[in-house]
Amino acid sequence: MSRQRLRVLYLGHVQGVGFRYTVKSVATGYELAGRVRNLSDGRVELTVEGERSELEAFAQAVRDSGLGPLIRQELQMWTESSGEFRGFEITQ
Repeated sequence: MSRQRLRVLYLGHVQGVGFRYTVKSVATGYELAGRVRNLSDGRVELTVEGERSELEAFAQAVRDSGLGPLIRQELQMWTESSGEFRGFEITQ
């Protein structure tokens, strides 16, 4: 199995509500590495690497964690893993 990278841009009421901390908490149950951060335009960016099935399950778990109602739009982009991440962190 090859590792992949999933980049997700979340739009909606996603800053100032504990979004990044909830995502980090959800991430502890998955075999992945990456980061979640606020963007200056009000969106939240999630970038994670791992096996595709694990990443898909994680993305669904984020929506199911209670954050779903805060998300107005979710844009997903898939690419090959770069291996740049170790662990999972909140930045910015």
